Amino acid sequence: MSASTIKARLLAHFENPTTELTYQNPYELLVAVLLSAQCTDKRVNATTPAFFAKYPSIAILAKANLQEVQECIKSISYPNAKAKHLITMARQVVENFQGQIPQTQAELKSLAGIGQKSANVVLSVAFGANLLAVDTHVFRVAHRLGLSTAKSAAQTEAELSALFVSDLCPLHHALILFGRRICTALKPKCSLCFLQEFCVSRANFKPR
Repeated sequence: MSASTIKARLLAHFENPTTELTYQNPYELLVAVLLSAQCTDKRVNATTPAFFAKYPSIAILAKANLQEVQECIKSISYPNAKAKHLITMARQVVENFQGQIPQTQAELKSLAGIGQKSANVVLSVAFGANLLAVDTHVFRVAHRLGLSTAKSAAQTEAELSALFVSDLCPLHHALILFGRRICTALKPKCSLCFLQEFCVSRANFKPR
């Protein structure tokens, strides 16, 4: 009963929750998601307009110069590694998927710089798949609310998916917003929390 109540309250509090990354199509979302690893969405959104002006398609990115890509994303965390991933990823899409962003988890995870969390975000947001992704916010919130006791993000994803079953994409984004705005890692805003009766710990849980 508590899980259904938590879900209902989250979806009621955050109306039509979705990603805060700015994008126009699956290619732009894939790039933004790759760039967002260990980086804020705000920083990514400040960087991507110039990036997409220079590299408007996956085919153009596949032919990009590494140093120029690095320069374009220099304000993003780990720009050197991410620049290499972006170009390799683009080449893989062109060579292995006829230039179309793949629409299965296995195919997306075959791309450079794309793990399960990133794949699930692209599949759910761009293609409407009933999936959720577990980032640090979702992991922390799930454990604080007693929804999961799993030690890893992948195990937590499996537990939450089995627990909630439907509306996983909007629920995922509602959990993220809840973690960013209320159930923060440090100094959570418990006085503003509408799920306080379900909280089992204020510990800052992190996936292993």
